[in-house]
Amino acid sequence: MAFRLAPTSETEGFRLEAHDSIGSTNTVALDHARAGDPGKLWVVSKKQESGRGRRGRAWVSPEGNLAATLLVITGGELRLAATLGFVAGLSLADALDAVVPKGRIAVGLDGGSDGKNRFELKWPNDVLASGAKLAGILLESAILDGGRFAVAVGIGVNVVAHPTDMPYPATSLQALGATCDAETLFLALSDAWTDNARLWDEGRGLDAIRRRWLARAAGLGGEVAVRIDGNVVRGTFETIDADCRFVIRDDEGSVVTVAAGDVHFGAIASARV
Repeated sequence: MAFRLAPTSETEGFRLEAHDSIGSTNTVALDHARAGDPGKLWVVSKKQESGRGRRGRAWVSPEGNLAATLLVITGGELRLAATLGFVAGLSLADALDAVVPKGRIAVGLDGGSDGKNRFELKWPNDVLASGAKLAGILLESAILDGGRFAVAVGIGVNVVAHPTDMPYPATSLQALGATCDAETLFLALSDAWTDNARLWDEGRGLDAIRRRWLARAAGLGGEVAVRIDGNVVRGTFETIDADCRFVIRDDEGSVVTVAAGDVHFGAIASARV
């Protein structure tokens, strides 16, 4: 099966550029933006050789995994465009629900920590299955002429393989016992993005996105440790605020709002991070 867009996505004017192998979908998307592409372009591949994760970490995606980037061109506020990462997380979780039938993944993974969600969202940019990282999201931007800027919404999913040398648990759809391939997942993702982007509505619907995201949030109400510029803040994960920043009630009872940091839950939060 070749990569293709959902009919809902095509109707909304989205376009598709598919590759068998690519260096980085984000890089290609931003190159298109600098060359004048109007946006609403998906760049996808089943193999990515020089992708990036947060803080410049390498993200290599072997044959059969999904690397997808949506190019968004906007003249709005960069602050609001940054919340597209939450739209991406919700869209991917919705797509996973659509293509992975209940009862057809490994025992113990039919529900998240709250027994409701098989696929949970970890602030700010991961999708988890039973606490293990299944997918990551990375937003990168570039300033364009005329006061506009481009946002590359990068989504990498472990479909057939996952790294084993990471400092945190990771998994893949194949390891979970699912038979979905990258093309099928992307088809569902392009459909789910259309619905969630319409809800987001250039940031006007951010509160609705925030509520949907919290309903899938990993670790909500639990013990958390966040590393911020070399310092570690420990406490309870209370919520995300109106701007989707991470909110902690620390061990002294004070509220701490985090715009960027590495989050650790449960036993890892209790240990040194």
